[in-house]
Amino acid sequence: MKVTKLVSTCDFKDCPTIYRTDRGTLLVQGETPDHHGLQIPAHENLVEIPTELLQKAIRDNLI
Repeated sequence: MKVTKLVSTCDFKDCPTIYRTDRGTLLVQGETPDHHGLQIPAHENLVEIPTELLQKAIRDNLI
């Protein structure tokens, strides 16, 4: 899978980031939340990202 960085909240590798894949999908890097009270299937995960990350991606016409 080829991954291209689209937008991030900083220039380091450990910040919330959105990536585009060559499979027509997005990958999202963010914090893994605790105590959310949701039942998530074992093959899925939740990732918490700041809304400003999505706003920036939309504003810059990246997604």
